[in-house]
Formats: sequence, C-alpha cells, structure tokens
Amino acid sequence: MQDYGAYMYVDANDINGFSDNDPENQSAGDKFDEIVENSFIKVSEQPVSTFSIDADGAAYSYMRRCISNSFLPSRNSVRIEEYLNYFTFDYAEPSGNETVAINAEMGICPWNTEHYLLRLGLKGKSLQESEMPKANFILLIDTSGSMYGADRIDLLKSGLCNMIDHMRPTDRVAVITYAGEVKRVLESTLVKDASRIKKAINRLEASGSTSGGAAMKMAYDEAVEHYAEGGNNRIIMCTDGDFNVGVTSTDALVEMVESYLDKGIYLSIMGFGSGNYQDSRMESLSNHGNGTYTYIDSEDEMMKVFVHERSRFVSVANDTKCQVKFFDAIDSYRLIGYENRVMNNEDFENDKKDAGEIGSGQTITALYELIPSDSMTQNATAASFDVRYKKALGEESRPLHMDVGRYYAGTTKTGTEFNFAAGLAAYGMLLKDSEYKGEASFGMVKELLKSAEKPANGVDPLGLRIRLLELVNKAETLKAAEAMRETESER
Repeated sequence: MQDYGAYMYVDANDINGFSDNDPENQSAGDKFDEIVENSFIKVSEQPVSTFSIDADGAAYSYMRRCISNSFLPSRNSVRIEEYLNYFTFDYAEPSGNETVAINAEMGICPWNTEHYLLRLGLKGKSLQESEMPKANFILLIDTSGSMYGADRIDLLKSGLCNMIDHMRPTDRVAVITYAGEVKRVLESTLVKDASRIKKAINRLEASGSTSGGAAMKMAYDEAVEHYAEGGNNRIIMCTDGDFNVGVTSTDALVEMVESYLDKGIYLSIMGFGSGNYQDSRMESLSNHGNGTYTYIDSEDEMMKVFVHERSRFVSVANDTKCQVKFFDAIDSYRLIGYENRVMNNEDFENDKKDAGEIGSGQTITALYELIPSDSMTQNATAASFDVRYKKALGEESRPLHMDVGRYYAGTTKTGTEFNFAAGLAAYGMLLKDSEYKGEASFGMVKELLKSAEKPANGVDPLGLRIRLLELVNKAETLKAAEAMRETESER
C-alpha cells in the first residue's frame, strides 16, 4: 500500500490476490481508499448517528464492468451506499413547498433474523423540462494518453454529443482539455450553435501526460466568468484521475475545489477506464466540491447519465444531512456503508458544514442494522429521523422530521423496495466478504431481488434491476472460483 498524504491508497492487486502479470486482473493498478466498515454502536453510549447523504453511483458501475469482464472488483471498491443510490426507488414525491420528501420502513434483517433492518429514503423533487434552470456547463476533459481507447475518449465524445442534443439553445457549454498542457478548446458557447460545440468535442484526441490541477483552476475561472444567476453552474470533469504534472496532491486539489464552494459552482466527475484508475482522488474531489461521482463503463451508462437522467445535474437539495436518534427499544445499531460520510453530531445544524447534493428526481437510500433491546414492543418507537437540506447553496437549511417505529415483526409486511435495498446490501457484503454478512448468501440475494422482475410504478425504465440479477449470477460463479483457488493454495 502507498501512503498519499491524508489518504490511504490500496492497489487492487493487494486485495484479491492477483498479480500484476495476471491477464485476468484488468483492475491491477486501480487505487481505492481503504474502507473500514462501520461497527455496531451501543445506544446507551451514543444514541445519535449523523451522516451526509451520498448521491454517487460510481462503485456500482465499476463493479458491473469488473463482473462483466469476469473478474471480481477489489473489496475496497465496494461502497454499499453507491450500490443503493445507483438505482431509483419507488419513493413519494415531495409535497407543499419542500423539494425533498423522506420515508422509512423497518423489518426483520434477512441475514440475521434476530436483528432488524431500518430503511431510510429521500426523494428529490422531479422537475419538468420547463422548470430546469439555465445551464452553464464547463466540460473539463482529460485528453492524456491514459484516456486513449474506445472505452475512454471515444465513448466520452459520443456521450457528450448526445447530451448536447438534449440541451436548450439558451444553455452554454465551454470545453477545456488537459494533457501535457491546458487548453481552452471552446470558449463558453450557446447551445444554439450545437454544431460548433460538437465539432470541438469530436476533434479531441488522447495523448501526453496529465496536468489536471491547472485545468481545474481554468475550469472554475471559466464557470465564474460566465456564471448564470439562478442557473446550473457546473463543471463536468471526465478523466481516469491520473494527474502526473503540476498539482498532483489530492490534498492540494481538494483545497482548490473547496476554495470555490462559496461561488455556487457544482462539480460532477465522470470516471473512465481501468488499470490506472484513481478512484480515491475522484471520490474525494467530488465529496468536497458540491459534486457527484459516476463511473462510465459503457455506452448505456453514458446515455443513462447524460440523456435519460440528465435532470440529476440539477441539484434540488444541497448540503443534505441525516440524523437518526435511537430510543430504548434499540440496543445497538450499525450504519451500512457511508463510512466516509459519517459526521459529528454537532455538525448537523451547522449550515457551514458541506454535505451531499440530491438531483432532480433522484432517490437516496440508507440502511441501519439494529439489535433490539428487551424493551422492544409492537408499539415501540425505534428512532426519530431528521433531515436538513438547503434549496440553494448559501441559504439556511430546512428541517424535516419523522418518527420511525411501530413496524414490529409480524405487524407489517416489508415492501419490495425494502427487499430490493436489503438484497443490494447483502450483495455488497458478499463481494466485500464483510464480517457483518451473517447468513447472507447469493441465493438470499436473488430471493430478495425478485422485485427486480416487476419494479413498481415504472421506476426502472432502463431495465437496470434485471441486469443486476444477471451480475449476481455471474458474481456467484466468480466467488466460487475464488474460493476454490484459495482452498488449493492452502494445500
């Protein structure tokens, strides 16, 4: 492992037992932060749990690429919150003057039937096309040699051109590239001149070293210069994250990103490729830059992000934080995932503390595994669920509240969305070989995911849940093969 400032980077080949020379190890050299799973916490010692929401989905599509290419993802690439939040859940729309709605559901924990599972849900308001704010996009594109290839620069150009086709004539796009040098390929241009923008995109070629830090500063300066009041001012950064010229320290890059937080500019990072993929850096930058982080593994994913779910580039909830207070009915609790999103409890009401953004129509899901106390009864209130969010950056946060309970075993049947979330979490724990996986098995995962066959209310128009079932079947085979190799190596 390599120590990189305040972050611990873990090579993929340190995790799954592959060597750099193994042709099946296509992820060798990819780097991820080490994940130390959240443990159980006694309610008597710490009854309140606080975390920032995470709207990213990069870990899921990275896993999909690995499984589709017949190798297991490194265990530290498995961020269960991103598996959950890659999907859209059937949650109710906000009502009244709110742009976020919250909900909760509690039932028996499938992998430990003596425990309970609490599902918390948030839904960002779905905006109509006419309600979308004016866009001021800065396309910040890595054109270094590591981005060469059909699954990188070629895939990127195709997706960006598709996005331009769905933008409005009054929206603006600029293109900045970075390799051995930083270039403003296209100054901020109205989308009514779409042919000019596409021509600039299609001319892009990958070669040279990577000078990402200087490029980020130019992108932010461009966004400030053409800032759209009340608009969606956003840098869309497309890269494998391998900066090797100029400012390369993750800490220095984070400091730069944070210096622009009060400018009202968002950062969306799109990751590409493998073999030298710097997941750690990109996740950290997006976490600190009012950002979201996605991994692009296919043309379908490009269409999902840039066309079908393009409304998610519009943030309807900013600096969104969750706080759960557990009562006497619960002995201990464990937040599943969100390890690098846990916050100090006192930060919940501190509007200066940065937290996660929710896009238009986007759903956020979190799970707690709960150990009941002796005082748990059918009418017990297990917890309170509070959320604070801002409609716009810089505003005061707005509170939401609900009590969670009276879902005691046998009185309420859990719904398909509860089971789907539980299945995703169990799948992630199996891939991680989590110490908390209990009785989870691939058979259990597939049983829980049966709702994928008939998703409620058209929440899965792209058929992503069906494809998940296919990945689970293949992952089961790969895990069995891994277990056999380990057994043989011990002989």
